[in-house]
This record gives sequence, C-alpha cells and structure tokens, in this order.
Amino acid sequence: MSNEYPHVPFSGRARLGLMILIAAAVVVAVLGIMGRLHHDKSLKKVADARDVVSVKVINPSPAPATQSLELPGNVMPWIEAVIYSQVNGYLKMWYTDIGADVKKGQLMATIDTPELDQQIQRAQSDLVTAKARLELANITAARWLNLLSSDSVSRQEVDEKVQGAKAQQALVDAAAANVQSLKAEQAFNHLVAPFDGVVTVRNTDIGMLISTGSNANTVPLFRVADVSKLRVYVDVPQNFASAIQPGLTAQITFPDRPNEHFPAHLLSTSEAIHATSRTLTVELEVDNPNKDLLPGAYTDVNFELPVRVNTLVVPSTTLLFRKNGLEVATVGPDHRVLLKSVVMGKDMGKSVEIRSGLQASDLVIDSPSDSVANGDKVDVVERKQP
Repeated sequence: MSNEYPHVPFSGRARLGLMILIAAAVVVAVLGIMGRLHHDKSLKKVADARDVVSVKVINPSPAPATQSLELPGNVMPWIEAVIYSQVNGYLKMWYTDIGADVKKGQLMATIDTPELDQQIQRAQSDLVTAKARLELANITAARWLNLLSSDSVSRQEVDEKVQGAKAQQALVDAAAANVQSLKAEQAFNHLVAPFDGVVTVRNTDIGMLISTGSNANTVPLFRVADVSKLRVYVDVPQNFASAIQPGLTAQITFPDRPNEHFPAHLLSTSEAIHATSRTLTVELEVDNPNKDLLPGAYTDVNFELPVRVNTLVVPSTTLLFRKNGLEVATVGPDHRVLLKSVVMGKDMGKSVEIRSGLQASDLVIDSPSDSVANGDKVDVVERKQP
C-alpha cells in the first residue's frame, strides 16, 4: 500500500496571508534597524556632550597707573644720642627727667669724682715740685756759666748743668700737661645735652655709682632724641624694589590714630637686597613739628607705586603651574582651549600682574581644571567681569 498524499493547491486566501506575514516581518526588521540607528546616534550625542566642558571666562583688565602697597614700618628719632659717663664717681644731682626738652649744652647731671679730685691734687703738687727743681736747676746752670768765664770749671761740667736745667723744664711741662689732662677729664663730671631734643630715658639717680664706658654691661645714663623730624624704616619686598625711585612719597598711619594720615618722603634706601629676607630697606622722612608722633612706634606705610605700561591683571585663580612654566587657559573662536605661557609680575594676593603672553581681548578661563589641555572643547556659560 502506498503512503502518498494528494497534492492540494494553495488557495488565494492562503497566499494572501503568507504575503502579509512576510510584509510584517520586513516592517519589524526595518523598524528595529532604524531604532538601533537612532539609539546609536543619541548615544553619540550624549558622548559628545560629555566631552564639552562648561567654563567661565574673564577678560584681562589693564593695570592701574599706580598700585597701593601697604607695609609695616618702624619709627625712629631724627637724631638719638645715648649718654654714658666718661668719669667714675657718684651721681651728685640730675636736672632733666624723661620728657624734658633740652637745649644743646644744657646741664643734665653732675657727678662727684673724689678719686679724680685726689689725682688732680697730687698732679698739682708734682707740678709745684717740678717747678721748684727747675728754678734750682736754672740758678745752678747760671752760676756754672759764670765760673766758666774764669776757667774755674770745665766746659763738660757746665754743659751737664745746662742740660740738667733743660731736662727739668721737660719734667715741668709733663707735670703741667698731666694736670691739664686730669682737669679736662674732671670737666666730664658735668653731663650736657649734645643737641636740642627731648630726654627719652633716665637710668640713674642721686647717689648711684657711676662707671665709665659704653660696653654691654654699662647702662646708659640718659637718652636724648631729636623728634622734630622722624625717620621711618620699611622693608620693601624685592618684587617692588625697582619702583622705589627718588621723589617717592607715602602716607603713614598709626594704630592709635586710625583716621589720620601723615605724609612721608623718601630719604634713602640701602641700595642692596638683604639676602636673608629678600627685601630693600627704605628710609622715609616725616615732619613732626608738634611732636605728636612718637619714636619707637609701629606704623603702617602706604605706597602708591607706578605700574609699568601694558601690564594686564588677572585673578590668581586663572593660573596653571605646569612643567612648561606658568600658563593660562584661553578660549579660541572655535570654542577650543589654547594654553598660553605668561610672565607674571607682582603678586597682589587675589590677583597678579601679567607682563607678557596675554592680550586684553583674550578670553581667560577662570579656575580651569588641572587636566585641561590644548584643543579641549569648551562651552562658555558665563563671562565674568574682571
């Protein structure tokens, strides 16, 4: 028996159903491909968006014609003298206390010098003795000269007497010089003011033992200062040293006079940078006719220093410290990063001077990422005022 099945031809409805199924499969396939392509395109846009960094930019601002610089200063008298004693003794009396105005040559104190007084008495006695011996030597020489005329004595003996008188004259001169020296030393028992000024220190009192000298173990008796003008000393950092030029002026203020400003004029500089502090010592002159300002005080000194031409200023936050040196990141017209090497001038804390490497029209990125590189795509979201 054979298992053959009879051939049944497709009907028109069956063929139509098959064609619909095939068409549906094609549509599903096309839609899937188009969806995948759209998804890939969206992913690419997201990836591209992730590569663009949003930044804030700023234009460099021109540096002002002058720049303020405030530094601490020390106020010193115009002239100051530390007075020591040149004789040993005991203080007999002082006549000027601290704060007293004194004139040049005015008596400030007297010192009892008992030992020196005794030395002068002995020296005067030695002088009297030397003069008496000289008188005797002169008489003797004159007599021997008379005897020589009658050939009663030899020329040798006469010469000895004459020369002895001359030697005695030398002893008289030496004794007189010793007396004068001791009297000159005794004159220092009067301490006088060396110039017009004010007494700022008195370290002695009546009856105190006075020793000569000015070594570290000897306390000065008085200090006298001329405060009609004052000197102000300021240490200027090396970065600003070149701006300290003749004719420069400054304004000084004091903690106890916060609302008062006093003009000061450049007097001189040390003309050298101190190796330890890298500063230049500057000396200023301040008039003080009413003695309102006190020497030894602390003061704030404000300079208005000239700034070199074509200098730009940018925030310190724009700087990048790289192996190639100091750089800033700028944004080009194609919205891509361009790193520029710059030369920095004065550091003013929140801002710095840029002497070369930038143009005023450059768009400088503020607070750039440490990883920023040339060619990075950026999106400017804010333009800050300098």
